[in-house]
Amino acid sequence: RKLSSLPAEILGITDRGTLAAGNFADIVVFDPATIRDNATFADPFHYPDGMRYVFVNGTAVVDDGDYTRALPGRAIRGPAFVAQAE
Repeated sequence: RKLSSLPAEILGITDRGTLAAGNFADIVVFDPATIRDNATFADPFHYPDGMRYVFVNGTAVVDDGDYTRALPGRAIRGPAFVAQAE
């Protein structure tokens, strides 16, 4: 909940954050024993280790640890973000 439905709820995004009929299928499967962020402030474009599967809008972006080069997503802005920007 802390990394899924709660942020979606705070941003007012009702169709993400939970696995439910009609919601977008954004799913991450990782091994907590091997997950590691390799990005730094100086070089932020390094992929993390330990990511097994990532699905964005139901499309595999990481498949058994391999990046598929699929780009099914887009940046979304919830009402809370838009209100802060104004």
